[in-house]
Amino acid sequence: MRILLCGDIVGRSGREALASHLPGLRERLALDFVIANGENAASGFGITRKICDELFALGIDAITGGNHSWDQREALGFIDAEPRLLRPQNYPAGAPGRGVALFQAPRGRKVLVVNVMGRLFMDPLDDPFATVEQALAKHRLGGTVDAIVVDFHAEATSEKMAMGHFLDGRVSLCAGTHTHVPTADDVIFAGGTAYISDIGMCGDYDSVIGMEKTLPVARFRRKLPTDRLAVARGEGTLAAVFVETDDKSGLATRIEPIRLGGRLRSRLPD
Repeated sequence: MRILLCGDIVGRSGREALASHLPGLRERLALDFVIANGENAASGFGITRKICDELFALGIDAITGGNHSWDQREALGFIDAEPRLLRPQNYPAGAPGRGVALFQAPRGRKVLVVNVMGRLFMDPLDDPFATVEQALAKHRLGGTVDAIVVDFHAEATSEKMAMGHFLDGRVSLCAGTHTHVPTADDVIFAGGTAYISDIGMCGDYDSVIGMEKTLPVARFRRKLPTDRLAVARGEGTLAAVFVETDDKSGLATRIEPIRLGGRLRSRLPD
């Protein structure tokens, strides 16, 4: 299978970058399934029903979340009725929505998407390792499902790497999101799981992790409160990771970071 996972969509710039480049990528890479992290899609904070519909119309099959999943309170009202929108599975029991979902891909193939959040320097949620273990107890890669993708929304690279090694040989891809900065450690581990510590963001990189520069700089310099941060509005970069899997085992045979548009140097698979 050919799967694309797009990093955190930050505001209008990120959405416009997806609209500009995703249709071409679908054709060029013959993509079977597309996932995007949408927790910053609404002006940098959360996601709305309207934006969800826009992203699905672009050809995104599943949207994952993170610590900003509830910043737009309307999400609490529609996430239960929208199976394609996920939030971290390790939120406490009773939280709206879900973090694990099984999707139908072309030619009858099945893709399991798992969304969990880290705990180092993050909210003290339930154990992400135990949460993923519970999800995998019900599905076997190369057996009941053809691909398993884990979006690990976490701050610390150590926690992300530990999760990658913990899952090696049992999932197709374990990719980090959240920090909005693409890392250079794309690799296929010995057991066949593709891994990257952070995909980066879909947004304006002439910014402080997607936010207009002035206020963040002032906060760091003066240690004083400022107005609410505003999302940067320059040309966005699409940052994603492309993974190809073996049809029988579901393990990765290829991982390629993708960066298109905006200020970052372009990177596109051959």
